[in-house]
Amino acid sequence: MAVAVDQHHKTFKPFSRSQRCRLQSYTHLDQKFLEQNQTNLAHSLQQGFEADNIHRSVSTPCLSITTPVEEEFDIYPTIRIVGGHEDPKVSALVVEVAVALASGIDPMLVSGGLGGAYFLSNGKGKNIAVAKPIDEEPLAFNNPKGFGGRLLGQPGLKRSVRIGETGIRESAAYLLDHGGFAGVPPTALVKMSNVAFCGNNEATVSAAHYTIASLQRFVDHNYDAGELGSSGFSVASVHRIAILDIRLLNLDRHAGNILIKKQEQDNYEAGIAELVPIDHGICLPEWLDDPYFEWLHWPQASVPFSEYELEYISHLDPFKDAELLRTKLPWIRESSIRVLVVCTIFLKEVAAIGLCLTDIGEMMTRDFRYGEENLSVLENLCAQAKASLPNISDIGDRSEPDETSEEDEIFQFENENEESFGEVGDLNLLIKSHPVVAKPPKISRFSSTGSMTGLLNAVLPPLYEEMDHFHENDTKDT
Repeated sequence: MAVAVDQHHKTFKPFSRSQRCRLQSYTHLDQKFLEQNQTNLAHSLQQGFEADNIHRSVSTPCLSITTPVEEEFDIYPTIRIVGGHEDPKVSALVVEVAVALASGIDPMLVSGGLGGAYFLSNGKGKNIAVAKPIDEEPLAFNNPKGFGGRLLGQPGLKRSVRIGETGIRESAAYLLDHGGFAGVPPTALVKMSNVAFCGNNEATVSAAHYTIASLQRFVDHNYDAGELGSSGFSVASVHRIAILDIRLLNLDRHAGNILIKKQEQDNYEAGIAELVPIDHGICLPEWLDDPYFEWLHWPQASVPFSEYELEYISHLDPFKDAELLRTKLPWIRESSIRVLVVCTIFLKEVAAIGLCLTDIGEMMTRDFRYGEENLSVLENLCAQAKASLPNISDIGDRSEPDETSEEDEIFQFENENEESFGEVGDLNLLIKSHPVVAKPPKISRFSSTGSMTGLLNAVLPPLYEEMDHFHENDTKDT
């Protein structure tokens, strides 16, 4: 079936379908709102006929307003980019997926993993993409593998990443992988309708059910990093993935989400295998959480950075990246953007003084000794900066709060408490075609080329309760 491509809206429809007014579409969680919109539409059409004095006759087309609104919905699959990078690679991927869906090819549920992930194939049966609906994430209400029950916005597998918000992070990883440095496959946040995911029953799909999902180019591979020894990996590939993980504070970089790119000959000699990072849904947490870096103890991580890698790191601009996320993915939380800024500045500082990836990774990872979890070096640096600040209540009592040092905001993270997860995530705004998002407060720029002492002296409001508890105990011990 031929497919028309709307370049402006990234929407794909069969040629035979005429354009018609389409209702604002929501997930099945918003049925009351949908029913209200249907009633309003019928009422508006009735008023339009009366106002313009349009009468049915043999010469006037009969436009019935008594036909159920459900019949006016398009019944064909559609897909639209709603967030992330819209470069030619992403656009080409979306076109391929749209053609496949229009041809009647249904998504195939991936057997592995805890969440709902689907392979999308072309007419030849070759996998071209992986889609992950946000309502089928691990612990989400539509999870097809029995690991569900919670609502969007509640704590996920990692408390610092909320349910329904991993798709945003998948897209953010590709967006922040400047020039394809780490090799993240083309990824975007998309809005799909009438697609047979497991979370959509027949009744829902027939009513033009819309699903928000991350869409990523499928990478042809034979193995993942857990199936081959690390000695076969190239130093450059390990370094590039590790640099990305540090910037994003990846909490889940295990061997299974590092793919080994398929070669023409199945010959993976030592030091030549190219790696491809996938599954970035549990990165950019809302506070400095404990990361997991599979590469931490690989021999490649002990090799010093190359001149090219040091140049790449030196040109990273965390504040420019922050604005990029706000522009392309306005649903990502400001606290996650602050984590990006802090970790990028930290990477730039420690790389400049000659530390290798093993050193950096250990400084960011929490220490477990004698059954106790101790804060990482990075967390302690932030804690020391916090301790050097005046009481936060004193700042709040100032007569002109707008003049509070803007540099304070750079290390401000959301508290880890139940109340912060009580509200439904902002991702629900994605259900609308063009959500209106208030402009978040900007993170002020301060020198990232100063010494580590400058970083320690940065202003730091409270991080979260665990850090407060840590310092209370530390004070008592001394």
